[in-house]
Amino acid sequence: MAWSAIETGFARGLLAAHAVTAIHYLIRKELGTSKAKRTVAAMLKVFAVAAVDGAVIQLALELPFSDFEDAVTAAAARFVGCDYILTRDLKGFRASLRRSSQPQSCRANNSHRRRRL
Repeated sequence: MAWSAIETGFARGLLAAHAVTAIHYLIRKELGTSKAKRTVAAMLKVFAVAAVDGAVIQLALELPFSDFEDAVTAAAARFVGCDYILTRDLKGFRASLRRSSQPQSCRANNSHRRRRL
């Protein structure tokens, strides 16, 4: 699967910067601050972070997305050159400039070149 491809170095995984805060918030809400911090720290050992700056936000505003958070994710993916966006919400990324796939169906090892997910 995608996670193991990233852990083994076959693919490079990135999280949009704004996703990191959302992940922390959701975990903290359910499991507490300590668990949220440990989880984010563990994720950062596997995933790099794609910057969300003014240029990314400007591109996101120009994309034909109905959900701005998805637009920001797609714009960040474009700026760092991602091959795929892994998401459970494929419908939300129809307007993406990058291919989207569900994490469980992504087979990063089907290619002979390194991927950015």
